[in-house]
Amino acid sequence: MIEISEKRLIGPVIRLHPNDNVVVARVDVGIGTAVPSEHFTSRSQVPAGYKIAASPIKKGDPILKYNVTVGFANVDIEPGTMVHGHNTDFKEFDRDYAYASEFKPTVLLPESERATFEGYVRANGKVGTRNFIGILSTVNCSATVVNKIAEWFTPERLAEYPNVDGVVAFSHSIGCGMEMTGEPMQLLRRTMAGYARHPNLAAALVIGLGCERNQLKGLMAQEDLQEGSTLHTFIMQESGGTRKTIEAGIEAVKALLPDANQVKRETVSASHLCVGLQCGGSDGFSSITANPALGAAVDILARHGGTGILSETPEIYGVEHTLTRRAASKAIGEKLIGRIRWWKDEYSVGRDVQINGQVSPGNQVGGLANIFEKSLGSSMKGGTGPLMEVYRYAEPVTTKGFVFMDTPGFDPVSATGQIAGGANLIAFTTGRGSMFGSKPAPCIKLATNTPMYLRLSEDMDINCGEILDGTVSVQEMGQRIFELFLDTASGKPSKSELLGLGDYEFVPWQIGIMS
Repeated sequence: MIEISEKRLIGPVIRLHPNDNVVVARVDVGIGTAVPSEHFTSRSQVPAGYKIAASPIKKGDPILKYNVTVGFANVDIEPGTMVHGHNTDFKEFDRDYAYASEFKPTVLLPESERATFEGYVRANGKVGTRNFIGILSTVNCSATVVNKIAEWFTPERLAEYPNVDGVVAFSHSIGCGMEMTGEPMQLLRRTMAGYARHPNLAAALVIGLGCERNQLKGLMAQEDLQEGSTLHTFIMQESGGTRKTIEAGIEAVKALLPDANQVKRETVSASHLCVGLQCGGSDGFSSITANPALGAAVDILARHGGTGILSETPEIYGVEHTLTRRAASKAIGEKLIGRIRWWKDEYSVGRDVQINGQVSPGNQVGGLANIFEKSLGSSMKGGTGPLMEVYRYAEPVTTKGFVFMDTPGFDPVSATGQIAGGANLIAFTTGRGSMFGSKPAPCIKLATNTPMYLRLSEDMDINCGEILDGTVSVQEMGQRIFELFLDTASGKPSKSELLGLGDYEFVPWQIGIMS
């Protein structure tokens, strides 16, 4: 388990663990700056968020951050020298998975003491945090139709339905020219079904072209979807074409609106919250502020009976052993390693992608040298509790507590899988400033540092940079984030909702060959 200090952060650098041979610059550190707490004088001009050697590091020695290896020195590094990609090698090293060796069950609060929020209780007992009508395309060929139907329902036309949050289209770029059987098609259909059944939808329409490989009948059969009062289907080639299908879809939604508007929020337990955990545009402060604070909120949520979904498999690589040790069983830990090995041995062999070391230019500018260092922060979003289950992409999440879902690191694709799995809220940390938003699950954004928060305050919901400023602790910020979960789930608009984001962020994972 990665230990996180609760000390207030003061001085020019931050020491994260007694065993570390690097510290992190809290502010820009100039050449010649004395750092008495670490007994060195800076030899480099070090931007805030970057690492500085705190002791001599010999060529080939591991670089330790939070007492976790994040790379290896490729030259001798003197104390006070900036440590980054220019003097750090990315290479594989042995990790002891020690399955379930550190498992400690979450101590749940009595139901009478659990927090509550105001949610939409559906007929199947699931609880929504929003109340949309959704329109899904089976294939890119029906994307225009579903979008035109949704666009017709302007705020003015929905004014008489105050309990309906909107009509939203979920179109995508695949559905044909792909394998007809196997995991790629199963994954697409699983994702679509997860949205069609999502508790944040009062009802859904599914619209196909007619000749695509993702046949409507095949989708309905594979996912056991049944047409009824809250699920309608259309095939363009049988409905008279583009214009007539749009008109029929509009009329179908009009007929659904009165019943959707009858649904009212009611008080429910926080155990019905399922939060997808995301990070994007990470920086050197992600592992110090927003990610551990979000992890603290997930620990609180788990004690209240709720669920947090960690994902982005390439972004736990290198620290996966810190998760397998907390697994509830060896089998659960082995599931996680099975997904890691699929990525390394089958999916990304020989390709210049994250899991093979290279992080994005933005991450590098933010102070992260490689994927090991990025993963160190990314994994903290899951908190410190036990790993209770591992899911494939878009599988229904039924286990409570901290769980993992296999997804890519690309945020829209990852969040789409989490929402399809049942996430009714997304929490998204960012250091550089991601502008992501999602529907039908609202997304809240957590800034890692105060300068970015102030610059992009229109997009950010919480400033976790206050931890860096020394005004709150990680645990205090975690409590604040948990309370924002409850407020947002109860209907408070997130910043991304106020900006209208979420109409273009339905992006199912495309893993197969296109033909």
